[in-house]
Amino acid sequence: MTVLVGYVPSPLGEAALRAAIEQARFREEPILVVNTSRGDAYADPRLAQEDDLERVTRELTAAGVPHSMRQLVRGKDAAEEIEEIVEAEDVSLVVIGIRHRTPVGKLIMGSAAQEILLRVPCPVLAVKAG
Repeated sequence: MTVLVGYVPSPLGEAALRAAIEQARFREEPILVVNTSRGDAYADPRLAQEDDLERVTRELTAAGVPHSMRQLVRGKDAAEEIEEIVEAEDVSLVVIGIRHRTPVGKLIMGSAAQEILLRVPCPVLAVKAG
């Protein structure tokens, strides 16, 4: 089994990564780091750059946690990508970062975290930054 972490280069992504490391150690499972972008913006802040991914690799290696990474830019939203991976692989837990949004903000923009919570069949751990 594997702990999947939805990673974005932000405080939310860092909080999710720390929680995933704790869970992977507790469960004695490897981590799969997933970073996605729909590719619909010239500069997408959710898309991790090479130095971000190298730093995450160093952190996971230093923590002694077996890991792999996937960076997907296929025109799908994060919830779709994570759902497909969970269905195709033996994922025991999905870890995501969440932020507070107003009800109007959720109505207008939707929520990737909410979609993940509703779509995936395995447990989801949602963590806040800071």
